[in-house]
Amino acid sequence: MPPVPAPRPALLVADPAALPPPERTSSRGPAPVARATRSGGLAGDLRAVADLARSGAGPVAVVPGDLVAHTEALALVLSDPARGTGALVSFGHAEGDPAEPPVRAERGRVVAAGNSFHTVSAPNAAFHGVLHVGEADLASFADVADELANLAQEDRLGDADESEVTALLLAGLVRVGVPVRAAPLGRLRCERVATQPAADAAMARLAEVDENRARLQAAVKSDDGFTSTYLVSSWSGHLVRAAARLGLSPNAVTGLSVGLAGMAAVAFSSGQRRALVAGAVLLYLSFVLDCVDGQLARYTRMFSPLGAWLDATFDRVKEYVVYVGLAVGYAGGAEAGVLGPDGIWAMAVAAMLLQGVRHMVDFSFADARAEAGGGAVARVQARLDGNTTVRWLKKIIVLPIGERMMLIGVTAALFDARATFVALLAWGGFAFLYTLTGRIARSF
Repeated sequence: MPPVPAPRPALLVADPAALPPPERTSSRGPAPVARATRSGGLAGDLRAVADLARSGAGPVAVVPGDLVAHTEALALVLSDPARGTGALVSFGHAEGDPAEPPVRAERGRVVAAGNSFHTVSAPNAAFHGVLHVGEADLASFADVADELANLAQEDRLGDADESEVTALLLAGLVRVGVPVRAAPLGRLRCERVATQPAADAAMARLAEVDENRARLQAAVKSDDGFTSTYLVSSWSGHLVRAAARLGLSPNAVTGLSVGLAGMAAVAFSSGQRRALVAGAVLLYLSFVLDCVDGQLARYTRMFSPLGAWLDATFDRVKEYVVYVGLAVGYAGGAEAGVLGPDGIWAMAVAAMLLQGVRHMVDFSFADARAEAGGGAVARVQARLDGNTTVRWLKKIIVLPIGERMMLIGVTAALFDARATFVALLAWGGFAFLYTLTGRIARSF
């Protein structure tokens, strides 16, 4: 006798705060609101989602009721600190499983989504049914759900049924231009099951994965700079675990990073060779903790607007304090006019201004790209990024913060502050022209 599927709800619609917090953290805020609904057919499910989206005052998560998944797999998309719209996907997934419809993701976003009614050209990932909709997108989401419900009621969605609610909603959001973050599943498990034996097998597969280790790996950015990836993230997980056991908050780690940067600036200000070497070591350790605070926040899910602001602000403060320390050490109290010996103060100010302009352009372009979406140049860039050597060269050329910290430390330890500022201005100026040219091309 064939197995009979157990009755189950078609959807679980919930506030993402319903996720249980990991160890050593506490749940804060209002009590989570969750609504499980038994299937009322495809059109009925879609209208229920639309009604909830219109009545909700916060982000909404839509999850199939037949899902078996690690808690951390759900956290990848539901605990996004930006509280934006996202979908749980796995890359390099084989096509053919109707429970995991194909999608195409580019530069961290879902740009095309399929189901039994919609096809996708050149898919590179699979959707696992977990959809999170940010508060800013709720109105569009409700309209999409209503429109799909009307199509379903008129039998204009082909063979689509209630098992494809989230897949249809994802396709609808992408088609109306809502930016949807692609949250990669990684080593974690998230499967849809139709029978009790399938559920038992899926549960056994969950047990095969060390969820805590996978959570730690997920906390490390997979698309970071060369220095961050190979000289920090390759071992910083040990510090993240230690900080979590000690109960340190990400903001406390940020404070330690600032303290080490201040000590590096003091060491640089002496101008002595040993002090310069010590300053370089302290600056490296400061950058390590600068990476660890974000990793700890993702590992423990202790996100806060204050923490994000502190991290971004103190990155600039630490860098500029080090510039001052280097200039003071090079000047050495000698009388050489307001610009210092060899114009060292002018070089320090120029380096600060250059980095300030670069960051201003970065933030403004990121906002513009979020509004405009992708394009032909973005697709070409995505193909180039498929080449590992080219991808790493591009990351190094733009001189991100990790490369800047290493450049400062190495040139200061081996040469002097003047060599550091010359290197920063030359490489930073080239990086600025390179990124500006690429962004102007993409804007056209």
